[in-house]
Amino acid sequence: MATPLLSSLGFLFLTLLARAEIQPPVPLWVEGAPGALGSAPEDIPTLTPYFPAAENASGAAMVICPGGSYGHLADHEGIGYARWLAENGVAGFVLKYRLGPRYHHPAMLDDAERAIRLVRARAAEWKIDPKRVGIIGSSAGGHLAATLLTHSDAGSPEAKDPIDRESSRPDLGVLCYAVITMGDETHGGSRKNLLGENPAPELVAELSNEKHVTPQTPPCFIFHTWEDKAVKVENALMFADALRANSVPFDLHIYEKGAHGMGLGNRDNDTAKFHPWTRDCVYWLRAQGFVK
Repeated sequence: MATPLLSSLGFLFLTLLARAEIQPPVPLWVEGAPGALGSAPEDIPTLTPYFPAAENASGAAMVICPGGSYGHLADHEGIGYARWLAENGVAGFVLKYRLGPRYHHPAMLDDAERAIRLVRARAAEWKIDPKRVGIIGSSAGGHLAATLLTHSDAGSPEAKDPIDRESSRPDLGVLCYAVITMGDETHGGSRKNLLGENPAPELVAELSNEKHVTPQTPPCFIFHTWEDKAVKVENALMFADALRANSVPFDLHIYEKGAHGMGLGNRDNDTAKFHPWTRDCVYWLRAQGFVK
């Protein structure tokens, strides 16, 4: 059995290996988010950048939406993903979006849209290709990512704020055991935090993302597990089916094993124990030009 010292050294080694340059959180809006209910930390959505080593950087970026039932944010699906992406040369931007029950839709989507626009607006400063900005989300964060993938816009050329002139459409999406629908196969806690106690049928339909895929939806990598008891695998299958019906390229991986919320498969950053989805995703990201 490894001693605490050896375990700490191992973690330090893996952290150094990633060589991610971590920056302070960046508020999405300098003068406050639209619809903010105050100025406490939970009212201020932010992006935390994690940059890869310069010699390893591909120039691509991913906005990261952690899961947590729209009621909290899971660090291992935020910081953990950012370090993994940095190891593979991709800049990661962890999104702290507003949460229920204090906030409901559209606050979360407003935050995700603004995050993509902000990364594009500061692309030159951050040494990022504005045409290679994707989004990755897990569980409820996967629902937020899928919502943006199906509800984005091209920006407003006449906007006073130059950030709002940028497109909010991600160039690709990675959906990890994602909530997709707000219908019968949804995760009840996520729906309650996002839409409230008794949402109108029209709102349920609007946030059931399998209903809003079009030929303009970006390519996606989707993974889920058969044994996931919290978010049913049908969510992944119905989104893939909608992508197929609209001729949108996708990679779909259904693994038998893996509990809901597993993240990379190992929370100690032991890359040897990462779930196979991470290798399959890097392979796909390389094919998309996001990884060298």
